[in-house]
Amino acid sequence: MQELYTLINQLGISKVRLAKYLGVSRQMLYNYLALPSVDEWPKEKAAKLFALLKIEDSKEIKDIKVDGTYIIAVENRLSNNTKESSSRELSADLKGFNKKEQEVLADIINLLKEKLQDDKTKETYFSYVYLYHFLQSMDAAGELKYMLAYMSKSLGFTNPQEFVFDKDKQFVFESIMFSAMTLYSGGGSSKTKLAEAHKRFVEDIEHKKEEKLSRTQELNTAKIQALKELGYSEINEKNAKEVLEKIAEIQSRKV
Repeated sequence: MQELYTLINQLGISKVRLAKYLGVSRQMLYNYLALPSVDEWPKEKAAKLFALLKIEDSKEIKDIKVDGTYIIAVENRLSNNTKESSSRELSADLKGFNKKEQEVLADIINLLKEKLQDDKTKETYFSYVYLYHFLQSMDAAGELKYMLAYMSKSLGFTNPQEFVFDKDKQFVFESIMFSAMTLYSGGGSSKTKLAEAHKRFVEDIEHKKEEKLSRTQELNTAKIQALKELGYSEINEKNAKEVLEKIAEIQSRKV
């Protein structure tokens, strides 16, 4: 079974994906892998494994030569199978979306689940927390879309001449981003200059937080004053419109 373990690692197949392909739980897959030989697996599961690896029986595992072509072929067979099963699982939750939208949502959800289940260091968890913040902010910060497009292009998924957003802004952003990434990869800037830049970065964030806190405090003060002037003790469904109008009036007095 060590030969199969080694092969799985060489192919870069996670236990989660292999378990999903075989139609078993991850714990059940570990139970299979603990057996002395694939020949002791349930025949149906062994047959699926052989189909994935394109072999006839367990004896051929040791003779498999792993190269780029073989990895791609296995990946394609694995992806096609898991996509079909994932689509069936998620179809009920994705009603109301068209086919392309369903496919991309299913791919994202399954990838997130797979990576999170395999996470041993919690780096994936924190990466997903930041991703959630990223997605939350996309409407407020349009350049985040350009950042996604840049990464898709630089990683070879998208044609570098494709511009699906504002072409001029996207062109400028990608050019600047490329310069920054080139500088980052090449280490062409001194640590002193980088430290100064990071200090300004931190100061800018702190300044924005102070402004936000100030606006929040100002709004809270106006709310308290509005409730007092209207004779209410709290905002509820019945008086919300009246209180909000009074808050706007109080704020306009300071203009």
